[in-house]
Amino acid sequence: MQLNQPKTINGWAFYDWANSAYYLVISTAIFPIYFSKITHPEIPLLGGTITNTALYSFSVAAVYIIIAALSPLLSGIADFTGRRLYFLKSFTFTGVIGCVSLFFFHSPETMWIGTAAFMLGTIGAAGGLVFYDSFLPLIASEDKFDQVSAKGYSYGYIGSVLLLIICLLVIQKPEWFNISSATLPSRLSFVMVGLWWLGFAQITFKRLPPDSPMPPTENLLARGWNELMSVWQIIRQDQDTKKFLASYFFYIAGVHTVIYLASIFAASELGFQDFELILTILLLQLIAIPGALSFARLSKLKGNKFSLLVQLCIWVLICLGAFLTTKKWEFFVIGGNGAWRHTIPFAFDLCQTP
Repeated sequence: MQLNQPKTINGWAFYDWANSAYYLVISTAIFPIYFSKITHPEIPLLGGTITNTALYSFSVAAVYIIIAALSPLLSGIADFTGRRLYFLKSFTFTGVIGCVSLFFFHSPETMWIGTAAFMLGTIGAAGGLVFYDSFLPLIASEDKFDQVSAKGYSYGYIGSVLLLIICLLVIQKPEWFNISSATLPSRLSFVMVGLWWLGFAQITFKRLPPDSPMPPTENLLARGWNELMSVWQIIRQDQDTKKFLASYFFYIAGVHTVIYLASIFAASELGFQDFELILTILLLQLIAIPGALSFARLSKLKGNKFSLLVQLCIWVLICLGAFLTTKKWEFFVIGGNGAWRHTIPFAFDLCQTP
């Protein structure tokens, strides 16, 4: 496929528009609050008890352990078979099933349905991004990487904000939609995320380069493992790559920890009401849109390394500030600065490329 085609690049960016709704509406804005309210504060588990917030945290950790284990192997299979689009679709459908299944999480008795569905949705979202990022070198030349990646981030912010506004109306004004159930507005929001994700992803599926599968000559799992080992033999000789991947591991672990737990922290420790918290998150997303474009510009002028160092320094200060946060206005200020940290355009994207 010819590189730098606007139609193809826009189609690629639309997957961020579709997928980011999961991260904003479900994992950040609505589900953490909903989970803590619907479930009992103490949950029996393996002969003991665990708090509902701890269970939520452990479920997130379990998901990323699964993704860390599966993604390299699946990436090796995708490289060998040429089936990037197949895996992108598979993870998308997995995530959509998780979103829609959250509709059936309506009481403490259905907590395990909600937990399993949330984990399934997160696996779909995180796993899909691995193969989504892998298309970037196939559709854009190297000098366009920052610009195209920033476009994807911007699409993601705008699309997720639009859906969050719709969900916010349903949650805050259920009488407008003739809804009387206390849980139905949130559960409908989960379904809307799934439909939004699946619907807009079709644009991406139609415009990305189609798969050109190679006929497998041996067991796919074995071949995927061999591909992974061959890459490792190359990486182990490159100290810079090993340091980069290690730094990315710690960076992304910290980022996801803050993203998934910020809402629960704000609600349980700072006393944010549902509407206050969702509105705050909505405003932060709007701040992040120019952030993505600004740091893409900085990367172009000063290089990716300089841009990364600037953002990482800001991120460290934000985390220290969050540790000291005890008031709502402090949370808002820290969050406003933190919204810019989610804009590292190319370098960290590319390290997820199969």
